[in-house]
Amino acid sequence: MTKPKEDKKWFAIYVRSRFEKKVLQSLADIGIESFLPLISRIKRWSDRMKRVEEPLFRSYLFVRIQPNDETAKLNVKKVSGVVRFVSIKDVPVPVPDNQIAAIKAYIADNTLHEVNCEDYKEGELVIIKSGHLRDLIGRFVKINGKHRVIINIESVGQSLPIDVPISNIEVYKEGT
Repeated sequence: MTKPKEDKKWFAIYVRSRFEKKVLQSLADIGIESFLPLISRIKRWSDRMKRVEEPLFRSYLFVRIQPNDETAKLNVKKVSGVVRFVSIKDVPVPVPDNQIAAIKAYIADNTLHEVNCEDYKEGELVIIKSGHLRDLIGRFVKINGKHRVIINIESVGQSLPIDVPISNIEVYKEGT
């Protein structure tokens, strides 16, 4: 009896600094599905300003492979610029599909909403109850006079700051 194939999962990989786009192309060249979240920023030089696309998480990107496919893992590791999989005790940790979907939705949604947050305390856990980022949990913080919800992408060890309407968040109560 043959064992059924596992579904593919997303994994974060750590790459050399400023090699994100090169690694993305190399992975595509060998047929490995990958995702590099990019955001547009205005960069200022002494003589000009220019809009550039930069990685949302510097030195990280995501690959989608089967968890037990050692050949695919080895092929990813062989790509020039790849340092390692994000792992716990040398075992690559899958990134939940809803976190990848939330990152994609965040990048696609360019609208920012001002948040009036008098009912929330800095550092308090909140849950997004509607919209693209529904059911994601983050920490409420105050940054540069603006109130934002921080969505912590734990598998990567990075934080994703986002603005959401006050009506879309509520205090998170563990166990609910």
